[in-house]
Amino acid sequence: MLRRVAFIRAGRQLGLELSEIQASLALLPEGRAPTRAEWSRAARSWQARIDAKIADLQRMSKKLTSCIGCGCLSLRRCSLYNPADEAAQLGSGARWLLGDESSAEASGAT
Repeated sequence: MLRRVAFIRAGRQLGLELSEIQASLALLPEGRAPTRAEWSRAARSWQARIDAKIADLQRMSKKLTSCIGCGCLSLRRCSLYNPADEAAQLGSGARWLLGDESSAEASGAT
């Protein structure tokens, strides 16, 4: 049981949803301690998600280094906070900070 709790905590630290962790735990046998191979198989189910997270962080890192100290202040063209310049159609200034919602926020996708 303690190994399963540690497994859940590791998944949460990686940013996985509880449903994703539950799906991985479902790969493990009931009523006995999983073998090393079974633990490994369950953890491998996270690999694609981990790889995607790494890729997202690398993309963000590249964008971040190009905008540190840009001084735009309006955030109208910020590729981190305003991808695809969505806020520009709402007017000048820091639209999200002024209380406007992005389409993702309005649809509940954030």
